[in-house]
Amino acid sequence: MSYKTILVHVDHDRRAAVRIQAAADIARRFGAHLVGLHATSPTRIPNYVRSELVAELIAHERAARRALDVDLGQQFDQIATRAGVDSREWRLSDHDPVDALTLHGRYADLLVLGQNDPEEDNAWLNAEVAEQVALQGGRPVLVIPYAGDLPDIGKRVLLGWNASREATRAMTDALPLLEKAERVILLTVNADASRRSSGGPHTGSHGDLPGADCALYLARHGVQVEASHDPGVDIDTGNYLLSRATDLEADLLVMGAWGHARLRELILGGVTRTLMQHMTLPVLLSH
Repeated sequence: MSYKTILVHVDHDRRAAVRIQAAADIARRFGAHLVGLHATSPTRIPNYVRSELVAELIAHERAARRALDVDLGQQFDQIATRAGVDSREWRLSDHDPVDALTLHGRYADLLVLGQNDPEEDNAWLNAEVAEQVALQGGRPVLVIPYAGDLPDIGKRVLLGWNASREATRAMTDALPLLEKAERVILLTVNADASRRSSGGPHTGSHGDLPGADCALYLARHGVQVEASHDPGVDIDTGNYLLSRATDLEADLLVMGAWGHARLRELILGGVTRTLMQHMTLPVLLSH
């Protein structure tokens, strides 16, 4: 199993170059085709407010957009060239970024997006791009933090495992990276003994020993995996995963996204929301 097409979201935010570099490094590692996508929705002006001044403003905006498209395309091409990625292409879309990334992402093996940066001028517009694409796109999304140095992604991987459908998707979507990793730590947190199987299929079941079946599955794929179960964690799982990732010097966290009803997680929090707000390392999400 391998990644053959990598799609990276390229915007004018301050971490765009870091994101392109991450995607290019992964594309080179797997010999994959790299796609850079810039997507912005043009300003829509109702007909009843159109005037000569408005037409001039629209023309000015279009010219600025064309110049930005050229600049970002050149940045993408330069970074990909330095990274040694020969198979690449640059795409533009005038659709909403979530819609564009969801559409183009359906024909990619991995999407590389950025964590929302609250200090960016357009932060309110992009607040949930990564979450929405992970939820709607049906493809794994690698989210790059808006702060900190970028590690060599995929050498030391922490896999958050809760035996859910979403975690299973994330594990299998990350297999190309897991197979190449030097170390994979499979971590279960507060596994509920009452949900363990007792002789028959059971949704969310961990089996007799949490993480053991999953570790065996990964080992058969040649993954250098270590299983760990922390049964008595008294802080929320999201912050605990980030803390353990720091302790283990992990450069990638893999986990399922939106395990509960999304509205409930938006109101009450949840692991995905905690990670998206406070991530300290790249996170690969699947739903």
